[in-house]
Amino acid sequence: MSDSALRARFHGLPPIEAQTKVAGLFEAISAAKIAGLKNLHPAFTTLLVVYNPLAWTPVALVQRLEEARKRAGSGPAPRERVTVPVCVAAGFAPDLGEVAAGAGLTVERAVERFSSSVFHVAFLGFAPGFPYLLGLPPELATPRLARPRTHVRTGSVGIAGEQTGIYPAGTPGGWRIIGRTPLRLFDPKRVPMSLLLPGDEVRFEVIDERRYEELSQW
Repeated sequence: MSDSALRARFHGLPPIEAQTKVAGLFEAISAAKIAGLKNLHPAFTTLLVVYNPLAWTPVALVQRLEEARKRAGSGPAPRERVTVPVCVAAGFAPDLGEVAAGAGLTVERAVERFSSSVFHVAFLGFAPGFPYLLGLPPELATPRLARPRTHVRTGSVGIAGEQTGIYPAGTPGGWRIIGRTPLRLFDPKRVPMSLLLPGDEVRFEVIDERRYEELSQW
């Protein structure tokens, strides 16, 4: 990718299987503790390896990474399923009606389909603690907004194409917002800092506004 980065890519696999392969390689390389590596960046189907070019030539490093790859398993076992409460009241879900209409469903049925699905954390990106989730029911897939919002509230649960994500902080964004969680997704004082980690399974539990206020971590 550059004079200081290599990229491993897994082709032609179903999304969750590809992500599992990425996670396995990430774990194997991490465990190998290879001197001169600066960082590892996992994504949906790729793993970017950033290294010190004064410590390795690309050919030599590829050989060393291949040795680590041979010891790669199927990736880290998922933690216990994480339940994320989400409020879908009108003030928390400005795009829910449009998402439901696009799927040919009532709002109630769209919420039922969403909350009965099991999601899989593929990786974290965009902002610290922002999880990209696989597992959205296909009928709920919705394009991003044509014009992104200048501010999306912390905890907002959104849809962009076939992906689901949760905003850990208030930022601009173009995802379709269908609810909000009261949980704090990222806290630099917590170990681990991110509530959700790659490999986790996630299920959303619908709550009302009163319960949202009771559970609020803000």
